[in-house]
Amino acid sequence: MPAEILVLIAVGVVAAVVLTASLTRRRVRDTVRRELGGAPGEDLGRAIRDLRTEATAAREDAARAREDLGQIGDLLETGVVHIDADRRVTSANRAAYRLLGQRPGSLMGRSAMEAFVDHRMEDLVRSAAQTGVTSSELATLDGSDRIVMVRARPATTGGIWLVLEDVTELRRLQRIRTEFIDNLSHELRTPLTTVRLLTETVTRDLEDVSVPSRIRERIMKIDVETGHLVQMVNELLDLSRIEGGAPQLLHDEVELAGVIRAAIERIRPFADRQRVRLVADLPGKGPLARVVGDEERLGQLLINLLHNAVKFSHDGMSVVVAGREVAGEVLVTVADQGAGIPRGDLDRVFERFYKVDKARVRGVGGTGLGLAIARHIVEAHDGRIWVESEEGRGSAFSFAIPVAPGG
Repeated sequence: MPAEILVLIAVGVVAAVVLTASLTRRRVRDTVRRELGGAPGEDLGRAIRDLRTEATAAREDAARAREDLGQIGDLLETGVVHIDADRRVTSANRAAYRLLGQRPGSLMGRSAMEAFVDHRMEDLVRSAAQTGVTSSELATLDGSDRIVMVRARPATTGGIWLVLEDVTELRRLQRIRTEFIDNLSHELRTPLTTVRLLTETVTRDLEDVSVPSRIRERIMKIDVETGHLVQMVNELLDLSRIEGGAPQLLHDEVELAGVIRAAIERIRPFADRQRVRLVADLPGKGPLARVVGDEERLGQLLINLLHNAVKFSHDGMSVVVAGREVAGEVLVTVADQGAGIPRGDLDRVFERFYKVDKARVRGVGGTGLGLAIARHIVEAHDGRIWVESEEGRGSAFSFAIPVAPGG
């Protein structure tokens, strides 16, 4: 069961407690008015006994509700901790103690930092109170190397709910996946690079001899397909590194017009083979405003968008790269005249491994990673990326990155 649903269940029980107490107080008030509203001198003993009965019932109802809440919390595999307005623990279920490696009952009354032995928890609770929802990961100190994901959100009755989940196995599997992709990519790169070098050498050697045209075409086909394989391997490796938090981006001031022109020249041989024309639409006067970022990664971003646009274009079509400064951002658009993207796919094209209907792109290879990598790069530069498309009329992929201070 998702942690958010579990928290909502717990919040519902707390709300029931508050409602029960409220209704009980209302019954007490009604009893007072009923018993004391009569004529002076009437016997008040019965009224006092009724009040005591009502108060006892209210305490019993509240106690049962608290007991029910505790039992529900203890049945959860997800840890649940409540922090009051003074930033101190008021309740925690068994799973929370187990995940944190603490003795049952030892968290009560402690501050968030004392309970979790992590200075980031104070900031997490403060951020949740201000923004609504936030999360962080922490490593427990019980020697188990356990990794716990902590999600925080405000409680409807006051304070903050903390939901704890053990993500140790998930992170281990992610690490194994990353290492596998790294090893596979490195093992594939060497033979593929060798094949490409051999095809280039054979192509040059054939210039001095007379061979049938079909032989030249087959060698060119080997070169093209090997290039696709190299690109797939590179994309797998890049995405693995990006999602793993490496490599770190450089923070230089970059002029995007130069990056755009360099990317066009790098992709031009592929466009020429596809018989697609590349056009740069840049300001005629002066360069584009500078942005803060990593020039190599920004070049990779443009290469991915250009390669995608050329791949889905047909003979004689054009791909236009436009760059403008708009409202404190540098806006770059890569537009093609290809088949376009169905409306139902527009929200998913930036997902990794997602590919538009295979029947529509038969014969067009790819891993479905290029746009996912592009999204990661743009977001790492505090930018945004989106696509506009109409079936049969092409697509326009755009991204915007903030202008550098003083740029």
